[in-house]
Amino acid sequence: MTHFNGPFIPSGSSMKPIVIYTRPFCGFCARAIGLLREKGLTFTEIEAGFDPDKRREMIDRSGRTTFPQIFVGDTHVGGCDELVALDAAGKFDAMLAA
Repeated sequence: MTHFNGPFIPSGSSMKPIVIYTRPFCGFCARAIGLLREKGLTFTEIEAGFDPDKRREMIDRSGRTTFPQIFVGDTHVGGCDELVALDAAGKFDAMLAA
């Protein structure tokens, strides 16, 4: 499912796509999605909690089995804690534009 939040981003924008793998009833997933929404970002959520193929895809891409797993373009950000730390350090916005 794709979430369109915040301002319109022109098709020629250099912003990298954001993908977040989630599972139901996951507090860390909710926190990460909340941060993305607060920033007005568009992202694709892949609910992989009960879908073995999507879960395997997540593990293959990230090397991790925990939720959420977040990607900016082809770059693996990590989970919720890593996303929050990047944002607090002011590095997440730069990652999106790079």
